[in-house]
Amino acid sequence: MADYLSRSPVDIAEEDIEERIQYESTSTQTDSSFSSLNDNLIPLKITTAITRAQAKLQQQAMATPPIKPTNEKINELIPQGKVATDEELIIKPSDENPNKIIPFDMDDLRKCQEEDKTIQEIKKNSKNKKHYFVEDGILFRKQQLPLLPVPYVPAGRIRADILKIYHDTPANGAHFGRDKTIRKIQERYYWPTMIADIRNHLDSCLPCAQNNYRRQKLPGKLKPIPPPEGIWKLLSMDFHGPITPTSKIGNRYIISLTDVLSKFVITRAVRDCSAATAAKFLINDVILKYGTPTCILTDNGTHFTSQVMNKLFENIGVTHLYSTVYHPQTNGQIERFNATMDGKIAALCNERRTDWDEVLQFVTFNYNTSIHATTKQTPFEMMHGRRATLPFDQQKEIISLTQDPEHSQKLKYISKN
Repeated sequence: MADYLSRSPVDIAEEDIEERIQYESTSTQTDSSFSSLNDNLIPLKITTAITRAQAKLQQQAMATPPIKPTNEKINELIPQGKVATDEELIIKPSDENPNKIIPFDMDDLRKCQEEDKTIQEIKKNSKNKKHYFVEDGILFRKQQLPLLPVPYVPAGRIRADILKIYHDTPANGAHFGRDKTIRKIQERYYWPTMIADIRNHLDSCLPCAQNNYRRQKLPGKLKPIPPPEGIWKLLSMDFHGPITPTSKIGNRYIISLTDVLSKFVITRAVRDCSAATAAKFLINDVILKYGTPTCILTDNGTHFTSQVMNKLFENIGVTHLYSTVYHPQTNGQIERFNATMDGKIAALCNERRTDWDEVLQFVTFNYNTSIHATTKQTPFEMMHGRRATLPFDQQKEIISLTQDPEHSQKLKYISKN
């Protein structure tokens, strides 16, 4: 089959702007080495699984090494170079470590609101303020659609905890950038200085400072193709690696797949980049969980052009499309995700970088549950038709389930007989 998009490469969607950038590089490759502010850290190096055509281009390219910051004070602040897990971040209120999170619920929020003079003034005049209302003793702020009303967070500890929860923790934030963090918090809480506070928090985030890279793009625009007719019509698949160091269980690559319309991503850490591994991933992680797509776009690597893959595509009735030779940007959407993923994985890794495969799914989940700059929605919501509930989200304690009378009668009849 002729190369797909040979004249109309897939548009590389713009992503979140990272506020705290310490490194600069003129390299346009999606895979790069993770440098560290701390010399004791072992760098996480990712080398692209590439075709011979791409290897020829790489040999011709000139790369500028990243510029290392010279601020020694930052190095002193992170002697161990380790990022805490969710379990390590959550503590009892008696612990005075300022970097840890004290869990709170709606009752705690209500009590804090009662101690805030500004909120009490708004509560007294809430009937005359069209943007506010009180429910169960908690002041809520109305927002512009599609955002729903959210509780007003008083100044103090809870604001700081929210910033840490939705940016620092692996399950809820994974160190994604400004715009994604703002939207995640806006969907759940409100306070007047929220955006400025988020910016300040990200500016002072050391893992982000260590691992975010500036990716400079060449001048000019790619000609975008018309979007697919629906979700799961066109998917893009790629291998990422080999990754150094090898993980504790021997994984060296990441295989990833994204839906071009919704931007929903599926990933898995694997030991090799063989055709058998790609086929297993496609069957177990994609088709058996989400159904069979219409078309899948890949590069021209032997792991995708082998007889094993061709036979699989033929058997399941999927059209296999290839990106343009000497032009990997054709498969640009998955390449862009790989570039975004690298820094987030590094920010969550242990100091030896051997647990990168353990944090991979946290990064993938946060990517899928964060707003995308192109669609203005989260990939999860476009894929599933509902907003994802995150681990720290406040939920109603009592849930009532309606009972089907006819079903109850059938159960009684069965029990009697």
